[in-house]
Amino acid sequence: MIELKIRSLLKTDTKQGERLLFDEYYNYVYTIVYQKLCNIASREDIEDCVIECFVKIFMYINPDYEGSLKAYIGTVAKHEAINIGKQLQAKSKKQIFLEEQDFNNISSEENIETFTEQSEQTRILMHCISELGEPDASIIIQKFFYNRNSIEISKIIKLNPVAVRVRCSRALKRLKTMLLKKKITL
Repeated sequence: MIELKIRSLLKTDTKQGERLLFDEYYNYVYTIVYQKLCNIASREDIEDCVIECFVKIFMYINPDYEGSLKAYIGTVAKHEAINIGKQLQAKSKKQIFLEEQDFNNISSEENIETFTEQSEQTRILMHCISELGEPDASIIIQKFFYNRNSIEISKIIKLNPVAVRVRCSRALKRLKTMLLKKKITL
């Protein structure tokens, strides 16, 4: 079992153990962080948060702890993402007040209405995906956002590739129903 190998390496060769832990759980942590921050953070912020998660994991991990390593890592990722999310929301609430004449000089070639509509649709889509629950949300994100096939996804979430395909198909049907109820067509 990979958890036993990681624990053993963390005791004997910390760098190798940390490397194996990082390689094994990177996608898992990224998925958790992405689900929490996708609506409020940039890709760089999400990647920074993932790295912060691993820093905390490496600082506080106890190889002798007998609980689930995956559960511990998931908990750290979830809490770190929530903390970063709160920081980003607080930062975005700070407003910059411009003088009235500055508004006359602002111009944009983008269609703000279209951009706003697409942003709202993306927010609704991500909310619906998160409502699918695990592992369905992770399967959808891995398949359609990272273009991974069922074999690659099965290695990440520890399911049989056939089960991944079945769950993906069912999750897509549920997602379509959810989006239709919200009058969203993609």
